[in-house]
Amino acid sequence: MNKVMLIGNVGQEPDVRYYEADQAVAQVRLATTERGYTLQNGTQVPERTDWHNLVFYRQAAKIVEKYVHKGDKLYVDGRLRYRSYDDQRGQRRFVTEIIVENMEMLTPKPATQQNEGMPAGQPQATSQTMPNVQPQATTDDSEMPF
Repeated sequence: MNKVMLIGNVGQEPDVRYYEADQAVAQVRLATTERGYTLQNGTQVPERTDWHNLVFYRQAAKIVEKYVHKGDKLYVDGRLRYRSYDDQRGQRRFVTEIIVENMEMLTPKPATQQNEGMPAGQPQATSQTMPNVQPQATTDDSEMPF
């Protein structure tokens, strides 16, 4: 089984590109942080931040373009993919990506946006759930342009 689940913060605005027949691919950098702690013997273990490359396809990419911004907190799950390419100098580069299958936005909307169009007394949402957008089996992800 190839399954990854992450909760982290978006490090920069998403990079969204369109290709053939209004199809989209979005790339997002996500930071996850493991808090520092102190061992019983007094040794300090520092905080550690890891950066992850997320890739969204089709409708999910369009949703990311519209709703996801730098600093937002996201929950994502998907699968790992390893690929390589030759850079402009001819050197082989290796990339690890998470192909996102599900996403939930954990950053609350600003209060002014939450209250628009809501009847008085309604509870305010603290997260947004994006529709579950599954990759289509008709297209091989390895053939997607970047």
